[in-house]
Amino acid sequence: MKPTIKINSTMRILHTSDWHLGKRLESFSRLEEQKEVLNEICSIADEENAEAIVVAGDLFDTFNPSTEAVDLFYKSLKRLSNNGHRPVIAIAGNHDSPDRIEAPDPLARECGIIFAGFPNSRIQPFSLETGLKITQSAAGFIEIILPDNPVPLRIITTPYANELRLKTFLNPDKKEESLRTLLKESWQRTANDFCDNKGINLLMTHLFMMKEGGEIQEEPEDEKPILYVGGAQPVFTSDIPENIQYVALGHLHRYQEISGAACPVIYSGSPLSYSFAEANQEKHVAMIDAEPGKPVSVKKIPIKSGRRLQRKRFEDIDAAVEWLTDNPNMFVELTIVSDTYLKTEDRKRLYNVHDGIVTIIPEVKNTVTSPLGQGPDIDLAKSMNDLFDDFFVHAKGQKPNERIKELFKEIVGAR
Repeated sequence: MKPTIKINSTMRILHTSDWHLGKRLESFSRLEEQKEVLNEICSIADEENAEAIVVAGDLFDTFNPSTEAVDLFYKSLKRLSNNGHRPVIAIAGNHDSPDRIEAPDPLARECGIIFAGFPNSRIQPFSLETGLKITQSAAGFIEIILPDNPVPLRIITTPYANELRLKTFLNPDKKEESLRTLLKESWQRTANDFCDNKGINLLMTHLFMMKEGGEIQEEPEDEKPILYVGGAQPVFTSDIPENIQYVALGHLHRYQEISGAACPVIYSGSPLSYSFAEANQEKHVAMIDAEPGKPVSVKKIPIKSGRRLQRKRFEDIDAAVEWLTDNPNMFVELTIVSDTYLKTEDRKRLYNVHDGIVTIIPEVKNTVTSPLGQGPDIDLAKSMNDLFDDFFVHAKGQKPNERIKELFKEIVGAR
């Protein structure tokens, strides 16, 4: 009698999003950090034995990314795909050009990389020698068989589109219906057609999702907003079909789970902090363990690479210098509180001890009431230098220091 071979029906899926490749922080390039972060994500996928990767949009930061950003993107996806043994499914976000995302699709498929740029994108079925294959597809849907796992992975894909285009893609005959209604109907119809309890069922989208009646989360600073004006209304977690086991979201940059659904609904967040609104945030990817017809388990894995962002405020230059010296691997927004404007030599001293100061904000404690008041009255009997002093107090709230006075004298030729 032959022994019974038990087939493992558990599947491990890594969820990441919002790479924003090519994005800068003011004058600072982040490309080297992005290389480190994507290298770490690839290592996590290998160490955690991920069987599939989903990347939920904002792959690039602009519609026309740099050559370096594009090169990093394709090299990272190829490594994640493990030579066609591990599918990588990536959708467009609001920062991405859908056409650009889909352009390399025929070649990418040979590596097991699947792109969806539009909400109604239809991926043609294919199979690789590794055993990876797409067995079913429809507009906004794919079913994948993995090389070493007989359980089908079904993914409903809804890349970003503004509200008008999204309605057109979903149902051009019902554009007067609310977006939520059309999305709910489309997702439910697709789930009914393809997502039974014999496979693993995911929804992946780059939209603003929230619990109905819940608090609206702030969109990332410097992010292109997708709510309301020119974008789309928020989608409710109650619109998710009940036979979906996990929702992989992109757009919000902080890792968070959105309540109100029968399954985990998670923003994996960006792998790097991209604005000072994200200061002190720890970044993550999500690892999902899924079985057909069962609740999934989710593990939040921290990202350690990349420079953290800090907002710091000091009332003493020496204290600022000491902190900057002790924390070299940061990007810093520095506020210096003083009785007068920051001297040139103090600025030089700060910049000399730290290469990650993004901006210095002077905060003046003791302001002076302007003798000019709120009106336009000017005492023309005063000298040019005294008038300049009055103007400076009126405009800046304090008297000019000696260096500024000297510069003014040079300008007017008073020396």
